[in-house]
Formats: sequence, C-alpha cells, structure tokens
Amino acid sequence: MPADPRSPVKTSHPLTRIADALRGESVGGFLLVGAAVLALVLANSPWRDAYFALSGFSVGPAALHLDLTVATWAADGLLAIFFFVVGLELKREFLAGDLRDPAKAVLPVAAAVGGMIAPALIYVAINLANPDALVGWAIPTATDIAFALAVLAVIGSSLPPALRMFLLTLAVVDDLLAISIIAVFYTDDLSFAPLLLALVPLGLFALAVQRGLRAWWLLLPLAALTWALVHACGVHATVAGVLLGFTVPVLARRGERPDPGRRSPAERIEHLVRPISAGIAVPVFAFFAAGVSVVDGGGIGAALADPVTQGIIAGLVLGKTVGVLGSTWLVQRFTRARLSDDLGWWDLLGLAQLAGIGFTVSLLVGELAFGTGTPEDDHVKIGVLTGSVTAVLLATVLLRIRNAHHRRLAEDRERS
Repeated sequence: MPADPRSPVKTSHPLTRIADALRGESVGGFLLVGAAVLALVLANSPWRDAYFALSGFSVGPAALHLDLTVATWAADGLLAIFFFVVGLELKREFLAGDLRDPAKAVLPVAAAVGGMIAPALIYVAINLANPDALVGWAIPTATDIAFALAVLAVIGSSLPPALRMFLLTLAVVDDLLAISIIAVFYTDDLSFAPLLLALVPLGLFALAVQRGLRAWWLLLPLAALTWALVHACGVHATVAGVLLGFTVPVLARRGERPDPGRRSPAERIEHLVRPISAGIAVPVFAFFAAGVSVVDGGGIGAALADPVTQGIIAGLVLGKTVGVLGSTWLVQRFTRARLSDDLGWWDLLGLAQLAGIGFTVSLLVGELAFGTGTPEDDHVKIGVLTGSVTAVLLATVLLRIRNAHHRRLAEDRERS
C-alpha cells in the first residue's frame, strides 16, 4: 500500500546528518587536508605572526603541569581521541575481523617493522658525515595513519577492503613502535610513578566498560585522568588513547541484551566518538602541526640543501617503499603467511608509497631531536611535508590505476 502523501516525512536532525557524514573517511579526509593547507597558507602570509602566536599561546592549570601551548593540546590531547578510535577499530579487527587469523596479521606487522628500519638506515647513510644530525634518525620512520587513510578513502573507492585493513594495521603498529622509540631514545626524564598510577584509572575504565557501564560522567573523568598521568610520565600522551581503546570489549558480554542493530560495545562507542575525531580532533591538530614558514630562515632552497631534509625525504619516499615491500616479500617467501587473494603486488606497491606519508610522530620526533624554533626544526618540517606530498602523488597515480582495475573486475563479475 503506497504511503499517504499527507503524512509527515521523518527527517534526521542536521547534527545527525553531519555526524553520519563524518563517519565516512572521505569527508574527514577533506577536512584534514583543508586544515593542513590553511595552516601552510597562514604560516607564509602577512598574518603568520598571529598564527604562530596562537599556536604558542599557553593555557591550562600550571599546578598540574598542564599549562601547555595550544599546539601541544592539539597534538597530545585532541589526537588522543583519534588514537582511541584507532584502538577500538584495530582491536575489533584482531578479535572479530579478518586479522584474528595470525597468517593474515603477520604480514602488515612485518611491513611496519621493515618500513621503520629502511628509512632509518637511509637517513643515517645520508647524514654520516654530520654526527650532530644523526639524532634525527627516527624522524622518517613513522606513517601518519590519519593522512594515509584519508588519502586512501578519497582515491580508492573500488580498492579491496583488505588493502585498507593492511594499511590500518601497518600504520598503527608503526605509530606504536615509533612511540616506543620516543620513550627509549628521546625521553630524558621518564617518570615511572605517574606511569604506574595511570594503571589505576585505566583499570577502572576497563572494568566499567567490561561491565557494560555507559555513564559519561564516569568514563570521561577516568579517561582524562589516564591521559594526564601518561602525559606526566613523559611518554607521548596519545598512547593513552590507544590503551583506552584496547580496553573496550569487542563482543557483547555473555547474557547481555543486544542493542538495536546488534552493535558490539566497541562499535557503539566508536559510533559516538568517530565524528568528534574526524570533525574536530584531527583537523585541529593538522591546523597547528602543518604550519611551517618557508619565507623565513633562508627559504625552501636552503632547507632542501640540508642533509637532514634530504635524509627525511629519501627515508619517507624511498625507505618506506623498500622497507614495506621488502619485508612483506621476505615474510611471505619464508613463511606460510600470504597476502589476501584480493590484493596484488601492485596494490601493495601503492600502499607502500602511501606509507611514506609522515606527519604526526615525524614532526614530534623532529622537535624532540633538534628542539623547537631552530633552523633544523624548520628543515625537519619542510622535509616531512615535502616527502609526504611526494609520497601522496606517487601513491595517487598508482592507486588510481589500480582502482580502475578493480572497478573493471567488479563490473565483469556483475555481468557474468
């Protein structure tokens, strides 16, 4: 029976439609890239002094050692929300998705390891004549998961889902390894007392979500306290986001009444948090992290002539590609691990190039290695941005070709 045309049509609230759009990676990717471009424009415009003044403005309770700059709040605070979502998604895939099979998980994990070793070796080789620059060996080792997934979402509508999951696993393992490197090699004043204390609110948070409690007034303070203690111990605070995400149960508790849509606890929380991550946290971080001035300090030419910059660019563009491809091939050659049937080596080559997008942890390591406001710090930012843009362009060309190939295969299957 046709619907009565006089009956009111139910429409979703505008905020609901915005949230639904932000749950798709394409919209979040456009916001991320737009924020980064805006930062670059402002940092090289007549308003650059105002931009850097805002970025360096301190706010927060000094008594708790949280009087941080706006840029630091964006990098350490807001970005933890993004890593919380990453932790949720990765845990779900490991326990309830394709990656619960070790034979499928071992390849992206190996790719992450190889994708960190090769860039470091290339950077060291280029800077051997300058021992003072060797402290930056870890700068090109990290893949920025936010940028990489956003680019893949924009250019790869027909690429196999297995490619995205391979990249997601690689990037998260890569970031976790990079943060471990920071803790070991770039943390001079690691404090174990706050680190141990952080286990208390983290454990209470885990207990609450495991028992199905959803009260925001309980979960948010526990999460904030965990983050603050991890930040105080000297470890990069985004680790707190990953750890909190790992505590959320992926499967419904035995005897728990399923909610509408039969979503797991992790899926319910991710559904709520992902729009905040994609629409606020990541774009705001990109706005403050991508602002580097190339009109000051000798310009782009002086930066590109610096072996530090050259090592970063070569590490991201060449090292990531060689490391990811080489380690994946070696593991598949000498073990029983195999790529998904949907993936080819040309797909993996495009993914390896995409892994050369270094941003978050790369910029952080650069600041820790050379300090902020130094000529080397500016050259690090230029190297990271140049290498990342080059990686994006190379990956885009190849993955667009592969996208068309997979689309033709899908159309052939539909016709047959």
